[in-house]
Amino acid sequence: MSSEKHKRTPQQRLWHLARLGGLVLGMFAFGYALVPLYGLVCDITGLNGKTDGITLEDSVTEAPDQERVVRVEFLTTVNNSLDWGFGAESSSIEVHPGKLYTVNFFAENRTAQDYITQATPSVVPWNAARYVRKTECFCFSQQTLDAGEYKKMPVRFMLDPALPPEVTTVTLSYTLFDATGLAQTAQ
Repeated sequence: MSSEKHKRTPQQRLWHLARLGGLVLGMFAFGYALVPLYGLVCDITGLNGKTDGITLEDSVTEAPDQERVVRVEFLTTVNNSLDWGFGAESSSIEVHPGKLYTVNFFAENRTAQDYITQATPSVVPWNAARYVRKTECFCFSQQTLDAGEYKKMPVRFMLDPALPPEVTTVTLSYTLFDATGLAQTAQ
């Protein structure tokens, strides 16, 4: 008797298959849309420290706010426990919003192997990310580090004068990754 209770008609089976197929297609579409949606959310909220690059001409036309001083700290991390040196020549500087600054970073490949690296930037606090304007950064492209090479890499940036007044410290953080395998795969 219980087997008769669970029997489905062909129409019910077809409806069930259509619902399952729709669910699979919906999951695929959602997964496909996640990357652009994530980028959009990061652009809107400033999450993940994404910043907008500007041209040198745009950055120089804004008048510096000489009344205000903001501390900018620099943090660096090397991923994958590789034997690299990576850091900023200065751990922090005091800046006036609207003025262009240059800070040098260095990377040192202490191994006997050539590497291609990529740095990923992040800005803390997250609500300050949209006010950090970089005109030049080693994080914009992959960097080649030959065996034993020491490389200076400049970052030119300014803080937008519209930076909220409650933000007194901004941290620019960079993580250096080994992108050698990715670069070889792309070729």
